[in-house]
Amino acid sequence: MHRTLIVLSAIALTASCAGAGELTASKLDSVTGVTITYDRAPLVFYRDDSGKAAYARNLLHLGPIEVNRTGTFRYYLWLGIWNTVDEADYERTRDGFESITIFADGEPLSLEVSGWTADAIGASASVYTKPVASAADAYYEITVDHLRLLAEAKDVRVQSTGTRPRIYEPWDDQVAAKAGLREFLRKSVY
Repeated sequence: MHRTLIVLSAIALTASCAGAGELTASKLDSVTGVTITYDRAPLVFYRDDSGKAAYARNLLHLGPIEVNRTGTFRYYLWLGIWNTVDEADYERTRDGFESITIFADGEPLSLEVSGWTADAIGASASVYTKPVASAADAYYEITVDHLRLLAEAKDVRVQSTGTRPRIYEPWDDQVAAKAGLREFLRKSVY
């Protein structure tokens, strides 16, 4: 009986810890003093590039960021840009991402890059881990209304720009990433 009570208590404690907040996180940047809130599971998009190799893909990881500088809030999207064929040319990886268009249920949202490093958003380091070491980071300023549009959209696609625009499709259904984006909005927006 005592053992059953301990097991039930552990299950209840685990269930209460697994509630709100597990999909998003906040951290204080000790160098710049900003508080950064982010989604732990970014959305993933891909584009088949089998012309280079049989299973070659270009991939994007997209995650929201809230930067709180003593009560002044700004919002960004982080993009982790990479491919499954190792390209040593960092500039080539970033090509076409100076601006992007996100289509949320067909509604276009054009964004210009704010910068390629975390200092573009006032942080000393990225809160998102690069999917691979050769990935390029990009940061785009965005509004809360645009984040809501993304969170509520059933179909989201990303298009790079430049001389060869490329369209990136969602990878699988990404239930956790979409739930994380909705939780991010609930927690971040006052």
